[in-house]
Amino acid sequence: MFFYRKLIGSHDLLAGLTYRYTYYDDNTVVTANSNNPDINKPSVTNLPGFFLQDEITLNDHHKLLLGARYDYNSIHGSILTPRVNYKWNSADKNNVLRLSFGNGYRVANVFTEDHSALTGAREVIFEDELKPETSWNGNVNLVKKIPFASGGIIGFDATVFYTYFNNKIIADYDSDATKIFFGNLDGHAVSQGVSLNVDLALMNGLKLNAGATAMDVYSVENGQKTQQLFTEKFTGVWSASYTFRRFGITLDYTGNLYGPMRLPLLSDEDPRPDRSPWWSIQNIQVSKAFGNGIEIYGGVKNLLNWTPNKGVPFLIARPHDPFDKLVDWDANGQPAVTAENPYALTFDPSYVYAPNQGARGFIGVRYSLY
Repeated sequence: MFFYRKLIGSHDLLAGLTYRYTYYDDNTVVTANSNNPDINKPSVTNLPGFFLQDEITLNDHHKLLLGARYDYNSIHGSILTPRVNYKWNSADKNNVLRLSFGNGYRVANVFTEDHSALTGAREVIFEDELKPETSWNGNVNLVKKIPFASGGIIGFDATVFYTYFNNKIIADYDSDATKIFFGNLDGHAVSQGVSLNVDLALMNGLKLNAGATAMDVYSVENGQKTQQLFTEKFTGVWSASYTFRRFGITLDYTGNLYGPMRLPLLSDEDPRPDRSPWWSIQNIQVSKAFGNGIEIYGGVKNLLNWTPNKGVPFLIARPHDPFDKLVDWDANGQPAVTAENPYALTFDPSYVYAPNQGARGFIGVRYSLY
């Protein structure tokens, strides 16, 4: 990358040239030769481009950024990505408002991003040559800090975001229980939501942090709206830390909370719920620091001993028959209901959506050189 920066009055200009060379090869169908799947055909991409940006200081409290980038992908052609950002801050810097709007694109590597496609339980089908995903996105962010006379501070960080996707790459688990279909969406997809984070730090050694995000992620194809798999509508995270300075002991408590998400089922007879429950992972740690750089620590992970197999008849479908040797098939190539297979299932681990480790303790020693 080469760039040049120039200050002209209230304008901070930045221009540059870029070049990226990507050689991608693996042992999956992504890089297989179309005429002979047993022979790899590595993907080679040349990506030259240039960008131009102008950050305009309107006054001490207002800034406007205008930018655009042009890339030429040797496989997918020309790609232009503009963006506009605006920032306002109060005189004391304790209040900051940011607005942003722009366009982006992404060339996906399916098997490095969707590991569930590598389990071997389903055949992977590419419906067509995948095109880059494109998106238009905008968000509004407000940060507010309130200092206390005693020396502590509380901060709020709120964001509203919206992203509209074209050519969204969708993994279709629903059409066939034995296959995963990858293809660009013939329609559009949306990711939208709000988030709020609160930070509190007091002079007595107490620190609190809590955040929550509510979002709606879905796709629309042929007029039908579908919630994205494995995407919860609510997430929460928190941490609390208190240091007993006199004894050099710190107590840390962390946790997260997840709302229900849509899960893939294998058939109409599949007895598992199509939504996950609310679930939470919480941890606690105690650490003792010594003056010579040595620190000992210990605690418990997953205090509630929660695992996703609770409340469901089974988590992984037919683990005793990973090669489907005992499955009978109907005329359409789908699993049939039998006495041995009453739910018409095949081996499939894709229902796993959370860590399977229960409560466990840990202890350790940490040494800091500086």
